[in-house]
Amino acid sequence: MLTTRPTDDTLYQALLDRDAAYEGFAYVCVTSTRIFCRFTCPARKPRRDNCRFESTIADCVEAGYRPCKRCTPMLRYGESEPAVRLLLKALEAEPDRRWSEQDLTDRGHDPSTIRRLFKKRFGMSFLELARRRRLSDAVATLGAGASVIEAQLDAGFDSGSGFRSAITQLLGEAPQKLKARSSFLKACWIETPIGPMLSVVCDHALHLLEFADRPALPAELRRLQERSGSAVIFGRTVFTDQVEAELDRYFGGVSSAFSVRIGGHGTPFEREVWDALRMITPGTTRSYSEIARQMARPSATRAVARANGANQIAILIPCHRVIGADGSLTGYGGGLWRKQWLLRHEARFAAPASLDQSG
Repeated sequence: MLTTRPTDDTLYQALLDRDAAYEGFAYVCVTSTRIFCRFTCPARKPRRDNCRFESTIADCVEAGYRPCKRCTPMLRYGESEPAVRLLLKALEAEPDRRWSEQDLTDRGHDPSTIRRLFKKRFGMSFLELARRRRLSDAVATLGAGASVIEAQLDAGFDSGSGFRSAITQLLGEAPQKLKARSSFLKACWIETPIGPMLSVVCDHALHLLEFADRPALPAELRRLQERSGSAVIFGRTVFTDQVEAELDRYFGGVSSAFSVRIGGHGTPFEREVWDALRMITPGTTRSYSEIARQMARPSATRAVARANGANQIAILIPCHRVIGADGSLTGYGGGLWRKQWLLRHEARFAAPASLDQSG
């Protein structure tokens, strides 16, 4: 059970054994080749004194190591553990069940391991995810006109005060107020090769698309609820399906075009900057100062940078295409390793066009 970081000697032995239990927990950086690998990489194992161990892909990339072409650690980032897949299926089959650690033990899982796997992948434990799912269903029940007590019982809460407290903590409003709402924003996880993303949509547009491990995500969700006046529950609309399909085509190298409607958030200046970002051709980059000049606001470089950072629609509004004036990678909320991955991925979109022009 991995509750604390093992010693480097333990990690090296796990590397020699190709121990799959350490997948995603740590990565080996080979100092002699400047390449980093997964523990199950089939390549010949490096010497102990050439190994450096990092906890995340981001740490490996930021330390200057390149991903191994044999075990493709960055492309494997989105794969889930079998236990995670099984429990997610069980949750879908019984969304109203009051899951407990004993339920996990009865199914042959170690609760501590499951907690770690889910928190690493989704930013919350399985029990918290199941709890939020029940609460989301209860909110939908309220929105359909049911009484607060009906929604409380459907969510599996014996205590009315406990139910009201849980709903208020999750959505920011008391159940009785939520009952008066006519619509909600729907949140859903979308799997990608570089990690799960959270999409938030309504019946008309996409309002948020961020990587699950983005530190600012909780604050962005609160801000979205405040600005829209709508609560967020787990669920899907046709726009969820559209976002998912267009992301599949993007990551599959089929198309870099996005047509999904995006909600009108932000100030007029921020929206102007975001429109400029969407005009950057895939496979190319721009600096903050270049965008400011393009907008006929050459002195607004810092304001452009702030608006870039305020973007809450990752990839579709491509703030990852903005780099420093000296050509260096600048900060990116999803992590610099993801920014580097996206730019390299998009360079492959541009390659066929450049070959055609040279011919």
